[in-house]
Amino acid sequence: MACCLPTSLGLLAAPLLQGPLFEDVSERWLPGVRTTCGGAATKESILEINGGGLVVEDFDGDGRPDLVVVDGSTLERAEEGEPGFPPRLFLGRAGGGFEPAGESWAMAGGRWGMGGCAGDVNGDGWPDLLVTEWGPDRLFVNEGGAGFVEATGGSGLVGDRWGTSAAFGDFDGDGHLDLVVVNYLDFDLSRSPRRDSGCTWKGHEVLCGPEGSEAGADRLYRGRGDGTFEEVSAAWGLVPRRAAFGLGVVTLDYDLDGDLDLYVSNDSTPNHLWENDGEGAFAEVGFRRGVGHDANGKEQAGMGIACGDVNGDLRPDLVVTNFSGEHNAFYRSSAGLGFRERSHAAGLGGPSQALLGWGTGLFDFDHDGEVDLFVLNGHVYPEADRPGTDTAYAQPDLLFRGTAGSFVPEPLWAGEPAVSRAGVAADLDGDGDLDLVSIELDGRVRVLRNRLSGGGHWLRVHLRGAGANTFAVGARVTAACGDRRFTSEVRTGAGFQVGGPAEVHLGLGTAERIDRLEVRWPSGRVQLVDAVAVDRVLTVGEEER
Repeated sequence: MACCLPTSLGLLAAPLLQGPLFEDVSERWLPGVRTTCGGAATKESILEINGGGLVVEDFDGDGRPDLVVVDGSTLERAEEGEPGFPPRLFLGRAGGGFEPAGESWAMAGGRWGMGGCAGDVNGDGWPDLLVTEWGPDRLFVNEGGAGFVEATGGSGLVGDRWGTSAAFGDFDGDGHLDLVVVNYLDFDLSRSPRRDSGCTWKGHEVLCGPEGSEAGADRLYRGRGDGTFEEVSAAWGLVPRRAAFGLGVVTLDYDLDGDLDLYVSNDSTPNHLWENDGEGAFAEVGFRRGVGHDANGKEQAGMGIACGDVNGDLRPDLVVTNFSGEHNAFYRSSAGLGFRERSHAAGLGGPSQALLGWGTGLFDFDHDGEVDLFVLNGHVYPEADRPGTDTAYAQPDLLFRGTAGSFVPEPLWAGEPAVSRAGVAADLDGDGDLDLVSIELDGRVRVLRNRLSGGGHWLRVHLRGAGANTFAVGARVTAACGDRRFTSEVRTGAGFQVGGPAEVHLGLGTAERIDRLEVRWPSGRVQLVDAVAVDRVLTVGEEER
């Protein structure tokens, strides 16, 4: 039986905002929370540059988003065999802000935390947590909204690699969540090069990058539906001809055939687009589809990924953040299932040339009906502050406002430049617009509140699947408003080392109602809801046949 439960959240008229759209409310909403990733003053090893991760989801079932901060470690602790700093859960408060969760949610430290994502791995209706590590990735099962229990042992997660980003999705159509974990390097601290190993950048001695190291193969796991997994990377074809240094991953149905494909951003190696045949067999088509390189056929140093329909053609477009000296890539969907790199034409190329991008996301932050882009920036080399580098270590974070399929850059918030890394978007205060949480390397976990008040309309959609995929990860939601269409997919991972809430947020511009809402469920069923009111949260349950 279908179920549609509205929650009205009215819009208030307000004068035009002065200054950036986001304001830093960290001291009120998440005071004193910091992360560690090696040494703060100098960086001796590549292990110290990625920073930690963030996962936003409602873990305790009170209707408010909660926040997991994945922390790192130091070289000294790692060399002594001591565990890293543990992941921490902060429970959401009414009206915004967080408070530390109780002892039942406590998690032990692993070797060196990186990122994570959330998903219901056992079909009990509660989101569980996957944490990626330099070291074994770990699984924490949600005990009915009362706490976490680590379930890594016996889960089927294998190996001891350097996991960065991860995402859940039903890739073989059996109704259970599968898992992809992107890996960076096969890294051994005792043999890894340090800053004094002769590596240089623009005439300065720096820590050694990934070139010359062995890439870590990505892992694909088939979910059994009981919270355990089977490693199927080779069996399902997720083995590239050339191993790559994986940093970001996103699930998407790029060819609109009803199954989930995968896009992976790689550092200093071509990006991968994995096309799914719907039964758990993947083929790598990044070069063929135009998303492996820049417009000149050159591989870039890919970090984070943003995915969304920028030009309103109901197909997903892609943005990849890259190293300084390389503009961020914008892959616009085109006819024939391909993409064209159009960063300069879209206004992204020039502003990103001197910056090094990490966390990113495509969402309508100002509810004008156009998708916007946020990009968090910060260099990997403290030496970037020296003369002749044409860049800097601390860099400004940017918001690119969407306008007719292109972008106009502006400051994301009013603070000083920072060395930013991971960032995730979610409606933290329940006012309908999307806020941001970001990580400053060796610094604060920053909470940025969206200052939007008044303006266009919006809709947030929560889906409840009829089977074990209880949050309908992979579903596609399309809203028809007059002659315009707005669409997005439910996904758990995007950006860089982050997991977002399994929901859809649509900015609707001037549309005062939705004529018809279409939900294409992961099962392939299509469900229609007519005459949907806007400016609210809508929960849709899957109709059983």
